[in-house]
Amino acid sequence: MGENGKAGKAKTGKERYIKGAVLGEGTFGVVTKAEDTLTQKVVAIKKIRLGNYREGINFTAIREIKLLKELRHPHVIELVDCFPHKRNLNLVFECCESDLEAVIKDKFIPLGTPEIKSYMAMTLQAVAYCHECWVLHRDLKPNNLLIAPDGALKLADFGLARVFGSPNRKWTHQVFARWYRAPELLLGSKTYGPGVDMWAVGCIFAELMLRKPYLPGNSDIDQLGKIYAALGTPTEETWPGHTTLPDYIEFTAQTAPNPRALFVTAPMEALDLLQALLAFDPSRRLSARDATRHPYFSSAPPATPYPNLPRPSKIFGEDGDGGTTERKSGDGGRVQRASDASDADGTDDKTMKRRKAGETPAPMSTGPHGGHGGLGVSGIGLSGMELNSHDRPALSTVDRAYLRKRKLDLDNAFEAASQDIEEPDDPME
Repeated sequence: MGENGKAGKAKTGKERYIKGAVLGEGTFGVVTKAEDTLTQKVVAIKKIRLGNYREGINFTAIREIKLLKELRHPHVIELVDCFPHKRNLNLVFECCESDLEAVIKDKFIPLGTPEIKSYMAMTLQAVAYCHECWVLHRDLKPNNLLIAPDGALKLADFGLARVFGSPNRKWTHQVFARWYRAPELLLGSKTYGPGVDMWAVGCIFAELMLRKPYLPGNSDIDQLGKIYAALGTPTEETWPGHTTLPDYIEFTAQTAPNPRALFVTAPMEALDLLQALLAFDPSRRLSARDATRHPYFSSAPPATPYPNLPRPSKIFGEDGDGGTTERKSGDGGRVQRASDASDADGTDDKTMKRRKAGETPAPMSTGPHGGHGGLGVSGIGLSGMELNSHDRPALSTVDRAYLRKRKLDLDNAFEAASQDIEEPDDPME
C-alpha cells in the first residue's frame, strides 16, 4: 500500500525498464541492456523503428513476435515483453552473454566429446520442439544459438521462421546462410520441410568438431562443389529426383572420402549421426527428435551438464576495454546482434533483404519460461499507443495522427499474422 493508502500500480511499457549500456546498433534499431524492475532480471531491449506511413508494417517482425509468444521451451529464446514507444516498437528478450560461434572460436575453451554432446543435445531439443509445433526456423547457424548466463543454449532469431504443414506450400529457397543451406535449396527447390533445418544442424555439428566452418562456399555453385567434394556426388539412388530440381547442375562424379581423414578424433557414433543428418535425400535425413535418441548421446563419455560448460572470454557488448563492440559474423552479430550485415557465413544479399526488415534481438537467459503475461494484440501493449498524460504536451498534431494511424496498422497486422495472411508484396516466403 502506498502512502495515500492505495496499492501502487505496476509499471508497464517503457517505465518498467531501467536502460543500461547499448549492446549493438544497426540499420533498423538499437539493442540495449536493461533491468526489468518487475522481475529484477537483466533483459535486452531491441528497439525497432516503425518508419513512415509509406513503408508499411514490418510483417517479418510481427511474425517473429507471433511465433515467439507461442513457443515456450528451455532452449528457445524468451520474448519477455513487447511495447510501443513513440515511433518505435520495443521487443524485450531474456539476456544472453554470448553465442555458439564465440564458443567455437575461443581457443581457450575445450571442445571435447562431452561438451559437443551437450551443445548438440540442447540444439536438437530446441529444433525438435519447433518442428513439433510446426515451425521451420530456416536460419540455423552458430551465431543464432545463444549462450545464457547459466550456460544453457537458446535458439534465437526467428525472423525467417515459418509455420509449415501443407505439402504443396511453396517457399523461397533463399533462406539460411549459404554455409548451412541444404542442397535442395541450392538447387532451387521451393517445396521443403524440416529436413532443411536438419542439414543446418549437421553443418553445425561438424563445425563443433572441426572448430571451423565445415562447408564455407563462396557462391551457390562453389557451395555445391564443396558439398559434393565432402560427401560425394548424389545419384538417383541416394537422392531420387534431384536432377529435376529447377536449378540442377551436373557436376563431375566424385566419391565420398573417408570422413575419418577429416574428423580424426570423432567417435564412430558421432560420424554415424553426422552422416544421418547430412543425407542428400531430405526424406532420409534424420529428424530432430530421432536425432536426440541416437546412440551418440547414450554412449560414453556422457554430456557435460550445461551449468558446467566453459564460457567465452568475451561477452556481448564488451571489448577488451570494457566498451561496446559489434560482432562481425554472419548477419552482423545480434545481441541479438544489431550491427550491419556482412557475408562472413555466406549470407547473401537476397537473404539479408528478407531478414533486415524484421531483425530482432536474440537476447539473454534469465530463468524459467513462465509469467510472460499475454503478448497478443492487447498484451503487446497496443493500448499503450495512447499517450501517458506527461507525454501529451510534447506531441504535435502530426505526431498524434501518426500514432493513431500506427495503432490501427499494428492492430490490422497482428490480425493478419494471427490468420496467417501473407502481405501482398511477398506471396512466396
